[in-house]
Amino acid sequence: MENEVDVTAQRDGILAKIAAEPGAGVKKGQVLAMLDDRQISADLEAARAKTRSTENDLRNWEAEAKVLEADYARAQKLWEAQIIPKEQLDHARYKAESDQWYVKRVSELLQNAKASEQSLELELEKTRVTAPFDGIVARRYVRAGQAVVRNDRLFWVTAVAPLRIRVTLPEKYLGKIRPGTLVGITAAETSDLRSYRAKIIQVSPVVDPSSDTIEILAELTGNTTGLRPGMRADLHLPNAP
Repeated sequence: MENEVDVTAQRDGILAKIAAEPGAGVKKGQVLAMLDDRQISADLEAARAKTRSTENDLRNWEAEAKVLEADYARAQKLWEAQIIPKEQLDHARYKAESDQWYVKRVSELLQNAKASEQSLELELEKTRVTAPFDGIVARRYVRAGQAVVRNDRLFWVTAVAPLRIRVTLPEKYLGKIRPGTLVGITAAETSDLRSYRAKIIQVSPVVDPSSDTIEILAELTGNTTGLRPGMRADLHLPNAP
């Protein structure tokens, strides 16, 4: 059946807490486990402090820039009135221009600080292992206190509804099977001969050259009692040759 996935670790770490056990129903985004986040949290707080400090520096430089711009404007008027020499006017202009460069420099430092902060926030999010969709936890592969690395399997989560089945068909069915076609479904390797109905919702537009097959996806409709996510099932096409 379709709609099942292995939830993997997004970063290296130690599993500090397991929050879901096999058989538990979960909602999309619900926390399944948590990695030890103490170091990342400390780094994030330091990054936030650096951002605040840089923001304050920028405000100071911007305020000083306004003062120097006012001094330069006043010096222009005094020079035009021939009260001060040209050298004094140039000095005021150089100071105003120099301060603008400091404002730009600190602005760039602030952007870098914010980027570092955002990067750490993303890393902190990765310490929360969450359910990708509504369903149940079918299997847990790890235990609390275990060290994991990126892409390690942690949980197997499967959706309860809608139940879907993905199968491959010979190339000859390309163009004959379309979305909306109703098909029959029976559970494989069981004594239950009950038949279920499903509707094709997706047909691969290309042929797999290695097997000369196409892939289709069907969604079960009506009563699905007796079927469980992860079961093997057979699909029966209408008027199959």
